[in-house]
Amino acid sequence: MSAASAVHAAVGSLVLSLLVAVPAGGASADTAWSGSPEAQGTAVAARHAAATGIKFGACPAAEELPSPVTCGTVSVPLDYALPDGKQIKLTVSRAKATRKLGRARVARQGALVFNPGGPGGNGMYFPLVRMVPEWKRIGAAYDLVGYAPRGVGRSAPLSCKDPKKFGKGPTQSPTHPSEAYKKKRIAQAKAYARGCAKRNPGLRHYTTLNNARDLDVLRAALGEKRLTYMGGSYGTYIGAVYAHLFPAHVRRMVFDSAVDPDPHQIWYRSNLAQSAAFERRWADFRTWVAKHDATYHLGRTAGKVARSYARVRAALTREPAGGKVGPGELQSAFLQAGYYDDYWPRRASALSAYLKGDPKALIAQAAPPGPKAAAESENSAAVYTAVECNDAPWPTDFRTWDRDTTRVARTAPFETWDNTWMNLPCAYWTAPRQTPADVRTVPGVLPPTLILAAERDAATPIAGARELRDRVGGSVLVTERDAGTHGVAGGPNACVNGHLDAYLLHGTVPARRGATCAPHAEPKPVKP
Repeated sequence: MSAASAVHAAVGSLVLSLLVAVPAGGASADTAWSGSPEAQGTAVAARHAAATGIKFGACPAAEELPSPVTCGTVSVPLDYALPDGKQIKLTVSRAKATRKLGRARVARQGALVFNPGGPGGNGMYFPLVRMVPEWKRIGAAYDLVGYAPRGVGRSAPLSCKDPKKFGKGPTQSPTHPSEAYKKKRIAQAKAYARGCAKRNPGLRHYTTLNNARDLDVLRAALGEKRLTYMGGSYGTYIGAVYAHLFPAHVRRMVFDSAVDPDPHQIWYRSNLAQSAAFERRWADFRTWVAKHDATYHLGRTAGKVARSYARVRAALTREPAGGKVGPGELQSAFLQAGYYDDYWPRRASALSAYLKGDPKALIAQAAPPGPKAAAESENSAAVYTAVECNDAPWPTDFRTWDRDTTRVARTAPFETWDNTWMNLPCAYWTAPRQTPADVRTVPGVLPPTLILAAERDAATPIAGARELRDRVGGSVLVTERDAGTHGVAGGPNACVNGHLDAYLLHGTVPARRGATCAPHAEPKPVKP
């Protein structure tokens, strides 16, 4: 979901025709795409955006983005079938191309727009990657453009629950929940779905299809005839749908850690597949900890490390650390280790210290967020839920969820039930459901596109990248072997970055539909 793991975990007008032509073989997700109200509305909104542009200036203090990053807004219709109706403003950030690399002058290639994923991720930070060495060449040639998608941050934000009541700890996280616990979570899911509907009158319009349409309006507002785009995680799905709907508007497109675009996977089945993949990545973490038992003393095998973790879970069930870190908070903290292996040393150190009687590190890493972060998390969760619930049909009978989750949890207990609880509001959703786009383009419809994936990525399993490659004609897949970090662009792998630079700077891609890169180095252990 990130560019270089969110900065390494820190940090002219265009006139469009009224009807967007879709080349042969590039059929649209919308019925009779070129004549649908949403298609015509997108063209109207894009024409207006191209004429208006974006007025960039100093970023508001709330964005915490220093100069030379500038900010602005672009207006998009809440409902593309009514382009002259209610408008919402999306926040946009930009760092202009430096046009130099050392003493050499570099030609500007336009704007590179980035979406970090989610749904619910905020990409406003993206221009800051220009400070990261791996992004210097790209930042010299491109304006780096981030934005907050509809519903996120200050872009017509969604909220489904009072942020003051969101993420309070301690919480439970049973691996094999009782019937009483299931009933409790069903009640919570129903209440959450009701809250989303009550607090957000325009809820039905927060969809991937509209995110893709927003992206085309943003392209026009930036004065770009064709879009150069990079999406991470869910951002790849926005990109895939965009390429499907607007193939003639694509210049270059990078899919980093790809969501499986098969409409039958969106979103219920993809979450089950994700749960199974996290079990594999959880095993990778435990194997690494066992390899460094001399440092952590959590066990010399992955199984013994699992037993150490279970001891901590049991202790936190009896007495939450600091009164606020229970099994639920522990699980959330260690789920992050499934996304990014640079978390491994800190998480292992915290576990080791706790078992030696010192809970401070675990509390620091796992405690519920403060008020500001809680509000951001509540907003992100609301957008995630709205988009996924709106995008596709979901089972409406909990017995289906119970059956499928129980089946997956037999062999993948680490994250499966928590994933179900996260998505269960979709069973009780009242807004209309979309039919997912059947993303397909034949070779020649699009310019070459680049897919990046880590072979053992849990959040977006490698099967999704291969499915995307098969559906998007002319795409190539670069795989980082034996690695599982979620989001590999601009990270520590020089081979992956070489392919990224070659594509964005020169438009070149590997032959034979792809290439492989050796894994980046494993993290080094850090003493507790």
